[in-house]
Amino acid sequence: MTDDRDVLRDVWFGRIPTCFTLSQDEITEREVEPYYLLLPRVSYLMLVTDKAKKHFQKVMRQEDVGEMWFEYEGAPLKWHYPIGLLFDLHASNAALPWNVIVHFKNFPETEILHCLTKDAVEAHFMSCIKEADALKHKSQVINEMQKKDHKQLWMGLQNDKFDQFWAINRKLMEYPTEEGGFRYIPFRIYQPQNERPFIQKLFRPVSTEGQPHNLGDLLKEMVPVSVTPEDMEKQYQVVIHGIEPMLETPLQWLSEYLSYPDNFLHISIVPVPRD
Repeated sequence: MTDDRDVLRDVWFGRIPTCFTLSQDEITEREVEPYYLLLPRVSYLMLVTDKAKKHFQKVMRQEDVGEMWFEYEGAPLKWHYPIGLLFDLHASNAALPWNVIVHFKNFPETEILHCLTKDAVEAHFMSCIKEADALKHKSQVINEMQKKDHKQLWMGLQNDKFDQFWAINRKLMEYPTEEGGFRYIPFRIYQPQNERPFIQKLFRPVSTEGQPHNLGDLLKEMVPVSVTPEDMEKQYQVVIHGIEPMLETPLQWLSEYLSYPDNFLHISIVPVPRD
């Protein structure tokens, strides 16, 4: 990795001001105020919402409390997507704070997975890291790590410890200089209106001629409609971590510096808002 450590820090410490409001469908014993949190973009809803949960449960009877889930503008929020991705996909052009509705009943079985403990988040997170390393290094790096290294990655994320996480994660970002990058780039491309959850295919960071691929190359192959010809009005925003990177940005650099802790580049393609 080149030394752009400040970029890694900026990504890690990105926050989204969020207002949690209890759904009007819930039965409460008295009025309850909304609950405000600064949510870490790189984390997951179920890791950072314990305080909000306790706040709302104080005004509810135990028998009225089922599994907690979240909704934004009618769409249930998938807890296994990182928070920053959820925001970019559903609310990237909305005013802040992000207004999220909290539910404790009527769980949308067909739309989101159950998550009864943080162990489910850990299992999903580690499975993504292993998949990413299979793409990058044929799983060699993750398999050479000890169990305690895997645990350190997870605890670093769960406890919001940048140095603890990156002490291990930097090993997953290394590659032989002569190869010019990873074997394949771990990425997923999301579109809010698409029936498929995301697009994920094999894509190398360097062309067969040895030229570095950039973000535009990836998008032209995977979602051509997202790249606007120069003489046309822009139709889509391509968002990673709340910003629109230049299409000329090398894909290898993006993978090293703008991947989420699960080691995937999560790319949202959202329609340009029309006034």
